[in-house]
Amino acid sequence: MRGIALLSAAVVIVAGVVVTTTPAAKTADDEAAPAYVTSIPAGYRDWTLVSVAHEEGKLNSFAAVLGNDVAIKAYRAGTLPYPDGSIIAALHYSHTASEENDKAFGQPQSFVAGQPTNIQFMVKDSKKYAATGGWGFGHFNNGKAADAAFMKPCFPCHEQIKARDLVFTRYAP
Repeated sequence: MRGIALLSAAVVIVAGVVVTTTPAAKTADDEAAPAYVTSIPAGYRDWTLVSVAHEEGKLNSFAAVLGNDVAIKAYRAGTLPYPDGSIIAALHYSHTASEENDKAFGQPQSFVAGQPTNIQFMVKDSKKYAATGGWGFGHFNNGKAADAAFMKPCFPCHEQIKARDLVFTRYAP
């Protein structure tokens, strides 16, 4: 009787180990996971400045472009393609005239970053984002991720600069 109890316990233990260590099959929800970035990477405000950008036209914005340690190392070394784990952030602000600065200069000439408009991210994961050149793209307004329809034009636009691994901003040491 004791042998049967030990055998039963061993079977239960082995079955438990198999269940907890076997990867789960993909569900319909996994297959439907977005091909774009849906959460803001932690600590991005402490990353290193890559460069600044000014976009005119409809956007009329300034941006501080930041990179995490992996991206900065690649930028500085000129490494292409960027390694997995690279993340680039663009913090966009409205383009605003500075009356205060203009008074000091004696003429209208100063523009500063105004209200924040959005934050954009590029996350390098060559497996997860294989369909979009290895990059996941993210756009956030007030901390909320844009939907798939909004994100659709990101890759076709960035794909035009394949020679730079889809990255527009050059490093400005």
